This record gives sequence, C-alpha cells and structure tokens, in this order.
Amino acid sequence: MTLANIKLSTAILLGSFLIGASPVLAETVLHRGNAGEPQTLDQAHTSINIEEFILKDLYEGLTIYDAAGKVVPGAAETWDLSDDGLVYTFKLRADAKWSDGSPVTATDFVFSLQRIEDPKTAAGYANILFPIKNAEKVNKGEVPVDQLGVKAVDDKTLEITLERPTPFFLELLAHQTALPVSKASVEKNGADFVKPGVMVSNGAYKLVAHTPNDSLTAEKNPEYWDAANVKIDKVIFYPIDDQAASVRRFEAKEMDLAYNFSADQLDRLRKSYGEQVHVSPTLATYYYAFDTRQEPYSDVRVRRALSMSVDRDFLAKEIYSGSQLPSYSMVPPGMASYGDPAKADFSEMSQLDREDEAVKLMKEAGYGEGGKPLNIEIRYNTNPNHERVATAVADMWKNTFGAKVSLVNLDVSSHYAYLQEGGKFNVARAGWVADYADAENFLALSLSSNKTFNYGHFENAEFDALMKKSYEEVDPTARSKILHEAEALLMKEQPIAPFLTQADLWLVSDKVKGWQDNAVNAHLSRFLSVSE
Repeated sequence: MTLANIKLSTAILLGSFLIGASPVLAETVLHRGNAGEPQTLDQAHTSINIEEFILKDLYEGLTIYDAAGKVVPGAAETWDLSDDGLVYTFKLRADAKWSDGSPVTATDFVFSLQRIEDPKTAAGYANILFPIKNAEKVNKGEVPVDQLGVKAVDDKTLEITLERPTPFFLELLAHQTALPVSKASVEKNGADFVKPGVMVSNGAYKLVAHTPNDSLTAEKNPEYWDAANVKIDKVIFYPIDDQAASVRRFEAKEMDLAYNFSADQLDRLRKSYGEQVHVSPTLATYYYAFDTRQEPYSDVRVRRALSMSVDRDFLAKEIYSGSQLPSYSMVPPGMASYGDPAKADFSEMSQLDREDEAVKLMKEAGYGEGGKPLNIEIRYNTNPNHERVATAVADMWKNTFGAKVSLVNLDVSSHYAYLQEGGKFNVARAGWVADYADAENFLALSLSSNKTFNYGHFENAEFDALMKKSYEEVDPTARSKILHEAEALLMKEQPIAPFLTQADLWLVSDKVKGWQDNAVNAHLSRFLSVSE
C-alpha cells in the first residue's frame, strides 16, 4: 500500500469513529502447514491425509470426528439402526446448507455415494464403502448404480442398507470418501466443481483460493449450520514437504501449525518450545512393499530375508528418537476389537540371529554372495525421515547381502500416484493410517482384489479366503481369530515389511486453543481458535 493510501485509510477510519461507527474487528486467521500439495480436492479420488485435512474443513459427512477423535453427529443430527444391524436411518439437520445457501438433502448423499461406487468414477477408495449393500457389485459393474443400498426417504431422511452388520460403519462415514458433494454443482460444473469460486461445500469453510505448491485459502462458510461457533475466519494451508522449511516458518511465527517434522529435531524443539511439540501415538504403520510381480521379489525367501535383516530398533531409536516403535505386524497395537496383533515369526529372534537366518534364505534363493547380484531400488516420498530410513536400510542390505542399493524419491503426491496406478518398482516406502479402528482396514490392503492399495500386487488365495471368511463372520471373537490367521499368513509371506508403529509429529503454537492429540489424527479447524 502506498503512503497516500495509508493516509486515506487512516482518515476514513478516524472518520468512522467520529460519526460513531463501530470499528471492524480483526480477521482471525489460522496458518496451517500441510505436508505436501494435494493430488486433488475431489473426495472420490483422495487417499492421503494432507488432502483429508483440507476436505474435512470444506465438507461435512454424516458423521465426523470431534476434537478428541470421537465419532459424533455431523450433517446427520441423529440416526437409528434396525434390530438386525443392517439398516441405518439418518435424519439430516434441518438447517444443513450448502455454501450457496441451498439445502443439503438426502438426495445429495445418495448421489455422492452412488458417484463413489460408479465404476465410471474410478474412485480409488471405493472399497472402503463396500459394506453398503451391492456396493462391490456396483463398483465392479455387475449391477446398475441405482441398485446401491442407499435411499432418500424424504429431503432430510437417508436410509442406508448394509450387506452385513458392520460395527465400525459410523467411522467409515467419517472418512473423506464418504464426504458429500452438491449434486447440482457437480452436474452443472463437471470436473470443475473442485475449483475456487466454483466449489459448493457444506462444511465450516468454503474454498476461495488455491495456488498449487504455494497456498490454499478457505474462509468461514456463513451458511454452515454451526457457523456461530466457528471461531476462525480464515484458514490458509501451506503445502510444504520440506520439513526443515516447515519448522523454520513455524519458528518465524509464519505458521501456527506444522505437520510432520524431522525426528532428529525432536530434542531441540522440545527444549525450545516445550508443550508446543506434540508426539501423538496413532494407529499407523510404516512399511516397505515389495513388487511381487517381478524377480527376485516374487520369491518369499528373498522378501523374508530382506525384511529380517532390517534392524527396526535402530530405525526407531536412532532415526525417530524413540517417537516411533519397532513393528513386526501390519496391524498396529491398540485396537480393542483385535487385541495383540499377529507378529512375524522372527520377531522374538535377536538381530544377529535374524541376519544369519536372512543370509541362509538369500543363498537358498540363489542371490547375494556367491549367487546372482542383488540390485535394489528403494522408492520413497520426499521427506528427511524417509530418506534417513532408506539410507539406513540400504546400508543394512549392503552389509548383510552385498546388495547394490539405489534411492529414488518423488514428492508425496507423485509417489503415491505412481504406486496406485500400478507403476513397477523393486521396494517402495509406504505408510497406512487407520481409516477406522479395525484390523480389517490394514489387512485388506493386501487383498488381490485391492487394485489401488495393494502396491506390490500380492496374490494369495488362502489369504483372500480368510479375509472373505472374516467378512461373513458376525461373532466378534470368531472374526478376530480369523483376522489373526490372515495376518499371520501375511507376516509369513512378507509381501510387505512393517518397520514401525507411527506417531504423528505436530508443532502447535501456544496461540492455538482447543487442540487435542488423538489416535485418528483428526484436527478440524472448526474446533480450534487463535488468540493473539
């Protein structure tokens, strides 16, 4: 602003006081560091949490996670469940509106859920809603979309029929895949419905600007049913996958929240910022996937040998400063419905014994010293912690087997897009955060039918059969036993090598109020406030 404009603005402001006008209150802004640029803002095609954080500020599902990570009513005010556990009847809030002022209706939810399962949409996460009656058949093109078990009873009453009782269904509805879209907007604007100035959303905020790789701005939605209790006027997301830069911006007070920082900074940051540093244990697993479509990773002996030789204690203590825990199971501990997960059979061996056994297996398979050379490429998404893990694992494989290991990294969106689209690789880093607190969510990743998240294209008929059996089992104890059998088989085959049970690392400014650490890593801006 030029000096002349400053003088003019000052004069106008003083004039307003002189004539008795009320001064305009300062706008409250939350500056949120996000760990990368979203691939999309179309809920049908999202899969990672940096997209989820944005979308859940813009849209509201039938259910949501509150500040403590508990499932509570969202766009649906109440619901009833039939005695057989198969039919949910949701009553939408009478005052639920889209950001253009039009009412949120049951028809919008029917349209949104049908859109997710429609094979023409090609939604990568369509399987998460397969508990809905006919969802899988619709998604596979076996029955028409209108056969999906969803019905608008009236404008504000939605009925959802399930294939089988699903105890965690309300948690599924809190997932970003189940977020609604405005039927009118999508039909009018097509793929452009996600653009600023075009997007019509029903959450606490509306999208007003998006400059890729720079920032995304959302402003308070005055049409939101609970707008009176939304304390922050504007939320600006910054897509920063450079963790050092993210920390610098937090320290410079340019950002109020920074998601994920380099674990080797943990002690320093705790000394400088105390309770502003949050290490929140979560239902998440850090793992490497092997591409089982090609040799030598099609050989279970090679996969087991590579997995066994990785010193998980070193990764947890030296790279993550104890903020993550060694893991030998795909399912993380802490799920009440599952109990202790089924660990790999080598979990109780000492690291030296593991390495000796790994060398034997690799020689059996004809690789390593005296056999075929091992040339391994590790792919990972750009991140200092992931780079350090990959470097350490490369050293372990070099020292144990004489392997030649190279590293390739891409930004987070490109990395996962490559894997989800079926790109070939040797070994790839991945992480999975629970969409809902059930072991099935982690084990289903390795189903041969999971074309999106079974990155290594693992196929095992026995594993698939056990998972199918678990879906048909209603008794919780019997179901848990079946899932344990499936996980034990998965850990024997090692198409994926779990390394760590993760924690979420956040920097939260002491200006931010209302923050609560929670296992599902849900932190809607509507539950926060900012004090100067």
